[in-house]
Amino acid sequence: MAEEPPKKRKCLGADCPNDAGTLQCPKCLTLGIKDSFFCSQDCFKKNWNTHKAIHKQETSIFRQFFPPKAVSYVDPETNYFNPFPNFAFTGPLRPVYPLSPRREVPKHIPRPDYSEDGIPKYNRSMVRSNKIEQLDAKAQDGMRKVCRLAREVLDIAAAALRPGITTDDIDEIVHNACIERNSYPSPLNYNHFPKSVCTSLNEVICHGIPDKRILLDGDIINLDVTLYHEGYHGDLNETYYVGDKAKADPDSVRVVEAARECLEEAIKLVKPGTLFREFGNVIEAHAKTKGCSVIRTYVGHGINSLFHCPPNIPHYAKNKAVGECKPGMTFTIEPMIALGKYRDVTWPDNWTSTTIDGKRTAQFEHTLLVTETGVEILTARKADSPGGPIPMPESQPKVNGTN
Repeated sequence: MAEEPPKKRKCLGADCPNDAGTLQCPKCLTLGIKDSFFCSQDCFKKNWNTHKAIHKQETSIFRQFFPPKAVSYVDPETNYFNPFPNFAFTGPLRPVYPLSPRREVPKHIPRPDYSEDGIPKYNRSMVRSNKIEQLDAKAQDGMRKVCRLAREVLDIAAAALRPGITTDDIDEIVHNACIERNSYPSPLNYNHFPKSVCTSLNEVICHGIPDKRILLDGDIINLDVTLYHEGYHGDLNETYYVGDKAKADPDSVRVVEAARECLEEAIKLVKPGTLFREFGNVIEAHAKTKGCSVIRTYVGHGINSLFHCPPNIPHYAKNKAVGECKPGMTFTIEPMIALGKYRDVTWPDNWTSTTIDGKRTAQFEHTLLVTETGVEILTARKADSPGGPIPMPESQPKVNGTN
């Protein structure tokens, strides 16, 4: 999971001390009123009588001359809806709400410090410093164990992928698999992220929120899994083809396999003495040979007892990353590769990041341990892991845009 904390919002409920979630007033959306967020359905209902006064103001004579834009209404049969109907989506994907309730983690399972209030208690100077922890043998074993468990969970979720399943179904599978391993799903409530896994479809670069959207034959989907177990986090992700149509689509295959190969090429460089800025040079050079661009907003990151910490690992060329690999360091490399331009747009949920031109994107990630002689891929695929590479199309077009 790439590091990019969202901005917090306060719930509009009268005297409500909670931060707002992703729930917006449907009537406000209809009228084009922005930022009407509440922490829960119950809070929204309790404040309805006072809140609806805002709607009367918006339906005045002035509003009759300037009607709101067309919106998506709640489907009367399913109660599903698009919570951001006035947002200028860059591609065909739309969120399908309501989100399912937050999944519970049994009390006996150890959890990170942000699990209750959503706020990591990292010391800012520690997170922003250039000092990078080198783990001792005991901590390295802890990282090996959590990363092995994280691989198991990702493989279980990937095996369930098929047309007709929803991303929320995948979230439930991941959540339950974490619990079965006495582990906490690290994304859950991290800076108020509402789910236990990131599910990023098609034009979504990263941080997609699982919802009621059904997977279709022809989709590609990234599953980003992180576990917290016995004091350590293990993080990995892969992009998968949904159905035979996806595997038959040359562009989908090109971007997925380019992303897979970019990570593989970067990992070849990991050893003591390699500068962190070098990974981006190799990644971008390889992406260009496949006619793809590299997303620049999100980076790989240090990971150990903290979900995100130094170093930052940019994936684009000529970056200014500081530092070099040393034995005992653990960090992720997770290149995000796009068919079109590298710039991104974030949905109003403050998490879902998509390509600016709506073209498809893919990502792969491993947690890595720098050894005395090279690298250990802590989240390496197993012989029976679902997914895996398929042949690339022979002809490669030029990169479609560079900004």
